[in-house]
Amino acid sequence: MTRERTAFGQALVLMLLSTVGFALMAVTIRLASQTEPTWEVAFFRNVFGLVTLLAVLAPGVLRARSPATMARETARTRQLPRYLLRSAIGIGSMFCNFWAVKHLPLAQAIALVYSSPIFVTVAAIFMLGEKVRLRRWLAVVVGFIGVLIIVRPWSSTVSFAAMVAVAAAVFNALVAVQIKQLAAVDPPDTIVLWTYLFWVPMSMVPALMDWHAPHGIAWVWLGLSGVLGTMGQVLWTRALRLGDVSALTPLSFLQMPIVAVIGWWLFAERLDAWTATGALVIFASIAYIAHRESQLARRHASIAPTEAAEPGN
Repeated sequence: MTRERTAFGQALVLMLLSTVGFALMAVTIRLASQTEPTWEVAFFRNVFGLVTLLAVLAPGVLRARSPATMARETARTRQLPRYLLRSAIGIGSMFCNFWAVKHLPLAQAIALVYSSPIFVTVAAIFMLGEKVRLRRWLAVVVGFIGVLIIVRPWSSTVSFAAMVAVAAAVFNALVAVQIKQLAAVDPPDTIVLWTYLFWVPMSMVPALMDWHAPHGIAWVWLGLSGVLGTMGQVLWTRALRLGDVSALTPLSFLQMPIVAVIGWWLFAERLDAWTATGALVIFASIAYIAHRESQLARRHASIAPTEAAEPGN
């Protein structure tokens, strides 16, 4: 029991650090976007992210008995076409995300983009054949209500940027389902490595079409966006290895209050009541979905390989 508590405590710290890292990445993207085109911000985020990833992986490779073999094993995969599709959708998600962060208040952008677990539940039905029953459907409906509260499609003030943020959440959901499919064959390091190897050239092409040579402090924001994004991913992966997804996943939504405070401090942004209310509704939906999926995963792992009926799922 003590060992389990220690592991969960470590997972909690890692997830909180990951959350802070992703929140600060959003801030650096906003700062870089003040002078650089969105595609170029995405390109440099991927370049610096790949360099950071290689630096993270290097110690493990060098400590191996056969570094060359370890490196080959990490890069080995038979799923390159699927990685190509996953990376293409991921680039679309990244561009929508960055564009929303540039044009929306930070808290509103983050609340909408991180509603993706709601869309994951729906996408998993069609792409993975998962069965979703009443309680999770109700949680999905509640989550959509939260999105509508923030976007306010009935209002004359509904913005195109808000719809772009929702598109980012949908793309994120498709990516999450594809990662589940890839993870059934390849280890996490292989998935992240091939993603970055595709992302760099994919984002370079549109960046060159709208090139603007960065100057001065812009290099700092671009470099930090890559470092913080990759470290956030690494810490998030390590956290989920140690702790329960139902307890840890909702913590990622703490990005919203963090960026709300920073947005108020740096950009004089105010958190409106609609965004705060919608974010709370989305958070409640995501927390329940994560809790329910964790319950089902543990239950299915403890029973025979035959499919069990689970009422109210």
